[in-house]
Formats: sequence, structure tokens, C-alpha cells
Amino acid sequence: MSSSAAPSVLLNNGVHMPILGLGTYKIKDPEEVYQALEAALDCGYRSFDSAAVYGNEAELGRVLKELLPKHGLTREDVFITSKLSPKDQGEGAMEAALHSLSELDMDYIDLYLIHWPGTRGLSVSDQRNPGNRAQSWAALEELHAQGKLKAIGVSNYTQGHMRALMQSCKVPPALLQVECHPKLCQTELRSVCKEYGVCFQAYSSLGKGELTKDPVVIEVAKTCERTPAQVLLRWAVQQGVLVLPKSSNPDRVKDNAKIFDFTLSDSDMDRLSALDCGYRCCWDPCEVV
Repeated sequence: MSSSAAPSVLLNNGVHMPILGLGTYKIKDPEEVYQALEAALDCGYRSFDSAAVYGNEAELGRVLKELLPKHGLTREDVFITSKLSPKDQGEGAMEAALHSLSELDMDYIDLYLIHWPGTRGLSVSDQRNPGNRAQSWAALEELHAQGKLKAIGVSNYTQGHMRALMQSCKVPPALLQVECHPKLCQTELRSVCKEYGVCFQAYSSLGKGELTKDPVVIEVAKTCERTPAQVLLRWAVQQGVLVLPKSSNPDRVKDNAKIFDFTLSDSDMDRLSALDCGYRCCWDPCEVV
């Protein structure tokens, strides 16, 4: 039997979403998917983050169907996120979202995000980008109304992208998922989300592993007898930021879940936040019009 599930938050549409999720980027091998999901379910993960561009939706759906009964769980006990590929931005959004549903072999997706504010094949300055985003959002709103997407949101949006969406949408985004860690605190973007009641979720909380080697992070970890990864994840959740650490290593998957039984001191939180320097280890959406 699985351990108790990680805590959750209430999204602005009344849907509960776990604070801790398992990221599945680059986890495609069937055996890796199985090992990661089995370890995750066993230690309380109930949220799983995929995307069309990850190429693992079908495997994720297949493995969950096999593992959920083994852990005494049903489809309703887990929270599945997937994302629209930039190649399908605009008029292809409806068909692409339905294809994700088909790949996952599920009746609904808990959260579906526009993965990127731009469109594949268009330059970041192309004036068609805003229209394509709006068209994608309208398709997501329609599928949300049909109950096929329980919640809809966006990823890699800037403050400007968020404000434009809030001014034009019928259904507000439930969540924004972006890169966030002590070297990229995203203070202004988090303020915008708070202003609009949008949940904020971090990806790359460990800075692709780079931050686990930072001297300040290592020192804080030693002080509280935790791993650097646990400290970085705790820094986020202690501020109300959702996290989705990615690993296919069962031991790391389990270690990354041990972030709810300790608290960082105010001084440690301040030391970590003082590392903020606008450093990105992933993509920069700021130039996308």
C-alpha cells in the first residue's frame, strides 16, 4: 500500500492539485517510466507532469493503468498534467489536446497547459504569436467546458503574456508553470499570479542540478541535515510554490518527496533568495511577442 499522499492546494476553479509532482521530461524508456512511477506512487506522489513534446504520454498512461490498482488507487486519485506543443499553437490546438487525451488513454486531463508562448516555425518577434496564443486558449476553454480538461493553464509566460491573457480570456488560467529557483526567484511574476489568483508552479527547481553544487545551498543543507535537492525544493514549497522534480532514479524520487517534515529558518530562506541573479538554465520567453 502507498504512503499518504503529499499535501495539495486549491486551484481557482475548485480543483485540488498536489504541491509535489513528478516531472517526466526525458523519461521515455518504458522501464524507466515504470520504475520512476512505482517509486513515486509508493512515497506519496499523486501528480505527474508530461507534455506532447516529451513523447511519453502513451507510456505514462499505460504504466499508470498497471500500477494504480497495485497501490490501491484509481484514476481519480492522481493528477495528470500535459501540455500543448509549440508546433500546434493556434489552429492545431484542439486536435492536439484531443490527441494527448488519446495517447494517455484517459477520459480527461486534470491540467492542460500551453507549453510555450511562441509558435514553432515563427520568429519570437512575429506578430502572429499573440493571435496564435489566443486561438489556442479559446480551444482549451472549449475543451474545459466539455469536461475533457478539468483545469487549463500556461507555461513559460511572462508578466506581459499573463496580463494580455487575463484581459482577453473567458476562463482564467488556473496555473502558470515556469523555471524558478533561488537564482531565478521570479518575484514579479509570482506577484502577478497572486494578483490574479493563479497558482504558481516551478520547474527546474534544482537548476538542472547546478544549484545542488552551490556553496550556500550546500551549507544550508548541512545545517538542517538534508540534501541540497531537498533544501531547494523546500525553499519553493515554503513560499507556496508547487514543484515537480524530475528523476527516473527511484532513490532520488523518494528523497525528493521528503520536503514536508522540516522547515527552513527565515535566515536560511533569505540566504537562498539572496542568490537571485536572473540566471536561467532553460529557455527565455521574454523576447516572444
